[in-house]
Amino acid sequence: MISKNIDEAVKILENNQLVAIPTETVYGLAGNAFSDKAITSIFNLKKRPLFNPLIVHIQSINKLSEVAQNIPKDAILLAEKFWPGPLTLVLPKKDYISNLVTAGKDTVAVRVPNHSLTLQLLGKLSFPLVAPSANPFTSISPTTPQHVNRYFKDQLPLILDGGACQHGIESTIVGFENECPVLYRLGALSVEEIETCIGKPLQFSKTKDKRPQAPGMLFKHYAPSTPTFLVNSLQDEVQFIASKDNLKIGLLRFKELSPNVNPEYQEILTATGDLNEAAKNLYAALHRLDHLGLDIILAEKLPSEGLGITLNDKLKRASNK
Repeated sequence: MISKNIDEAVKILENNQLVAIPTETVYGLAGNAFSDKAITSIFNLKKRPLFNPLIVHIQSINKLSEVAQNIPKDAILLAEKFWPGPLTLVLPKKDYISNLVTAGKDTVAVRVPNHSLTLQLLGKLSFPLVAPSANPFTSISPTTPQHVNRYFKDQLPLILDGGACQHGIESTIVGFENECPVLYRLGALSVEEIETCIGKPLQFSKTKDKRPQAPGMLFKHYAPSTPTFLVNSLQDEVQFIASKDNLKIGLLRFKELSPNVNPEYQEILTATGDLNEAAKNLYAALHRLDHLGLDIILAEKLPSEGLGITLNDKLKRASNK
């Protein structure tokens, strides 16, 4: 059921069941962060591997000490600057945080979402929420209630309707190794904004795929069911299409339609070249293409600057090569 009824969501969550919630990034599959029953239900419904940690969502920075301890000064600076907002911090966890949440690690990923409905919901609860994206593991992230409903129509008692997500891509994740800030996942908040806030460069995580330090680090992610390929240029696109002339091909393009494919099988991320608009539209465009019965989706590589770097990372993880 899609609804704006926060009180109903409270009842369901207090009963250790799951609710899909809106955030400014993507829709989350939420459950009681202090209930192993609810946490296990999330892993089971998503078919998510237990070694992949979850993000804990809290109402405000004032709640941070309930889930984390020994918090680095740079983490406080970032939280004060960017919360509520699309930044997740990986911090030393309180001992009572379930190992199911942290995949057995001694750190917990935590953020304050910037969506009025979900902040109201958190304010009515006596516990924080774990809320990975509300989609089957490795599938395209949902940015509307309808996307969630398509995935889990008969399996969720409630999808809290907060409209389309503002940013449309996941939060940026930053952790701390020997108190040095480390980037674990590119997201809606730019590296430049983070580095300006703390006055130092971010290190880039060298963690391998098998045991990720934080959510969203596995190589295969955000993927349509339709085979998807990332192309670097219009010339590459033309050559690919020419070699597959018997296939039904769809295009995901940055700002202009291609003359090589039926316009009905194309999605434009932004007519003006605005990377923020492109980010907001990315997953919705992939959802639409994925439901056209195509044989292949070709995604155009975006400009490698600012948010374009993040979007190209998402597309690379969504692609078959």
